[in-house]
Amino acid sequence: MKGLVGATDRQIMTKKEDQQTQTVVISQNGSSIRRDVPLPQDHLEQVDSWGEATTSMSYVYRPSTIAGLKQVFDLARDSGRSIGLRGAGNSYGDATLNNENIILDLQRMNRILDWNPESGQIRVEPGVTIAKLWEYALEDGWWPAVVPGTAKPTIGGCAGMNVHGKNAWKVGTIGDQISSFEILLPSGEICFCSREQNQELFIAAIGGFGMLGIFTSITLQLKRIQSGLLEVHALASHDLAEMMQQFDEYLDQSDYLVGWIDGFAKGKSLGRGQIHRANYLTTDQDPQPGQTLRLENQHLADTMFGLVPRSIMWRFMRPFFNDHGARFINWAKYMSSLYTHDSRFRQPHVAFHFLLDYVPNWKRSYGDGGLIQYQCFVPKANALHTFTEIIRHCHKRKLINYLAVLKRHKRDDFHISHGVDGYSLAMDFRITPKRKARLQALTNELDEIVLQAGGRFYFAKDSTLQSKTVEAFLGASSIDSFKELKKRHDPENILQTNMWRRFFGE
Repeated sequence: MKGLVGATDRQIMTKKEDQQTQTVVISQNGSSIRRDVPLPQDHLEQVDSWGEATTSMSYVYRPSTIAGLKQVFDLARDSGRSIGLRGAGNSYGDATLNNENIILDLQRMNRILDWNPESGQIRVEPGVTIAKLWEYALEDGWWPAVVPGTAKPTIGGCAGMNVHGKNAWKVGTIGDQISSFEILLPSGEICFCSREQNQELFIAAIGGFGMLGIFTSITLQLKRIQSGLLEVHALASHDLAEMMQQFDEYLDQSDYLVGWIDGFAKGKSLGRGQIHRANYLTTDQDPQPGQTLRLENQHLADTMFGLVPRSIMWRFMRPFFNDHGARFINWAKYMSSLYTHDSRFRQPHVAFHFLLDYVPNWKRSYGDGGLIQYQCFVPKANALHTFTEIIRHCHKRKLINYLAVLKRHKRDDFHISHGVDGYSLAMDFRITPKRKARLQALTNELDEIVLQAGGRFYFAKDSTLQSKTVEAFLGASSIDSFKELKKRHDPENILQTNMWRRFFGE
């Protein structure tokens, strides 16, 4: 078990005695200090990654106040433990895991602190979810400007990972919608940050995956909308080249744009799939905005087809989540896209954006081994060749993804950024004992393809990146400056996670 030592101490021994951890450290003046404060066993819990391919045992605390957060920092110092931050736990990999150390679960800090329905500016605690945010603002005619594919993540988690949506090329990431935040540093100081004040910490904490401090309040600008509906246009794509041509054609005409890809198709059909583009409705296009903006007309029904409870749908899906079943599902979806090509329909915001919420616990369809997602970001000029090579390489290794999504992006100015002026490709892979090592080898090979194309990666989805890959795409100077900032604001290195140690080995 790894103990935490201050910046002026060095750890020389850790051992277990009578279920208590004793850590002996030597300070600069040579005096011996014992840190043997045990943590209560009733806080010890199993913590899983969202993809359920990784798990850890940690001491979990769920404070509801800033004073409670400070008490956990004190406890970490007394017990020689590190602290990892966790919102709703929707990161696919180990971003919110912290083996045998402390996890701060922030979901109880979930108050709306201030709301201006005239300007659309809202200030929230970090545990407020995307769902709570849109539910609070919708009937006043506002919608979050950036949302991921599920409404379950917390705003603090979204800011820490700087999430993006189906309009990333147009409005950027969620960080671009944040005007300011307050952050609790491990020292106990609360620091106000914006683009004008403490800018260095502002652009590093957004996307800094919780390694600099704890957001205690976040102020965002929401998007004014005139209707609870979107106009959606569906297009079939015969191959990846055509899909990217369609993106280019409709980019300036769309508010949202996303592509689904059949990962099993190859040869001349490689990259085939379907695009959905969507636009906001204006007041004159929706004769009843007061009705379409009501919450009851946004929420997904509890049953599918009026018969089957959504909560058990994953059980019916599970027999299809193998190579043969997934091949059939992808083929059937593509055939359906040909039938509905060039169709137009109207859809509530919730139904369009939160596809991952259609089937609760759909991840269980992948089986007990869980899943990982591999998402890479490649500049536009290299995207078609790179993604073609990636899909072909998956076929070569006989490891096909069951779900692939294409999006368009733009660059941003945050310190740790996945943003490029180009495209991203996200692919879900099923984990089994026989596939696990092969998938790690595959992703290592894909990393090299992406790096050669000048690509980048996204920490919220990652389970497989190696430290050398992180250094290659972020750059040594960028990593060094982030570490220097962390050393300044977290000199004892209290904030750590499995991901931090995997990337930086500390």
